[in-house]
Amino acid sequence: MNDDTSDRQQTFDALFASEPDPWGLETTAYEATKRRETLAMLFPDRFGRALEVGCAIGVLTVELADVCDSVLAIDVSTEALQLAASRLADLANVSLAQAEVPRHWPQGTFDLIVFSEILYFLSSEEIAQVSQLAWRSLADGGVCLLVNWIGPNDLPVDGDNARTIFAEEMPWLTAASAARPMYCIHRLHKILPQKNASSD
Repeated sequence: MNDDTSDRQQTFDALFASEPDPWGLETTAYEATKRRETLAMLFPDRFGRALEVGCAIGVLTVELADVCDSVLAIDVSTEALQLAASRLADLANVSLAQAEVPRHWPQGTFDLIVFSEILYFLSSEEIAQVSQLAWRSLADGGVCLLVNWIGPNDLPVDGDNARTIFAEEMPWLTAASAARPMYCIHRLHKILPQKNASSD
């Protein structure tokens, strides 16, 4: 989706080149539990077209493919996407693309958009832009899922603030949430305009 290499892409390419699973997505109990709760927040719905922003090496993508007709998984890192491609090779309903949001946002409409531990890597302004883009891309009746680490970090925005900026930028409805000691999950829906009842 883009031809230029940003500082962010270079940073994450170097990270994944030095450590193929830098956050222990495959190995830690924390990540396994968080994935289960992420999928539980979507249950029992099934979705048509999904967008996963920041798919990394595709561990969550495998799970999303089970509950979606098609998944477009994007990441800023080409190194991460190469690892994801190997993991997802047998899943015909998953496609991968290199993209850095909000600079390069995918075309089309989605029934599910997932941001799992990605928003706080963006600036406050970028989070607000991404919220606008997600709102415009989400189908009526669709779901936007936010998963945020809420422990300390060394980034300009922490998980709590990232979720607040995103949720308050557009008139999102928080339909469900789960708060855990180190992370929160929020299921957001669009607040659609109310139709005036016609009178006879």
